[in-house]
Amino acid sequence: MAGLKIREPQIVNTLIPDLQEEVININLVQKQTDAGEKSRFKAIVAVGNRDGYIGLGSGKASQVRNAIEKAAADARLKIVPVRRGCGSWECDCGKLHSIPFQVEGKTGGVRVVFVPGPRGLGIVASEVSKVILGLAGIRDCWTRSYGSTRTIPSFAYAVFEALKETYSLIIPTDWVR
Repeated sequence: MAGLKIREPQIVNTLIPDLQEEVININLVQKQTDAGEKSRFKAIVAVGNRDGYIGLGSGKASQVRNAIEKAAADARLKIVPVRRGCGSWECDCGKLHSIPFQVEGKTGGVRVVFVPGPRGLGIVASEVSKVILGLAGIRDCWTRSYGSTRTIPSFAYAVFEALKETYSLIIPTDWVR
């Protein structure tokens, strides 16, 4: 039954072993009610196997631990493959250490551009980008970011959208090695 959506995070644990979780952000959100304020926590968690799969999810709960667990389950349900390669004109080694071409992601007021880097460069990015790219298995990359990048949820989802673009873009067949 190809094409059906996975609805249980335990299935993802079986299909993709060795998934690692990283908490990206925890935020206190409040709702005004007639009895006062109701406080909850919102967590954003990235899940990846450092070998080409990444997921990003969010969850809200009245306790921090429950919010993190909900976000991790949501990230497992939103897991996507990431195309990796050696797209830098400076390197041309053929190993899967960077992204194969320049990609761009946008969420809210944040726009992120990833440019392939040569082997040994490392990830030239902010801490949030380093965590997400590292979980995706990308070791060498330049980044550019525009807009209000201090809003961590929008920035994290812009990075995730850019990584999803690696598989949604159509590549000419002579580019693939």
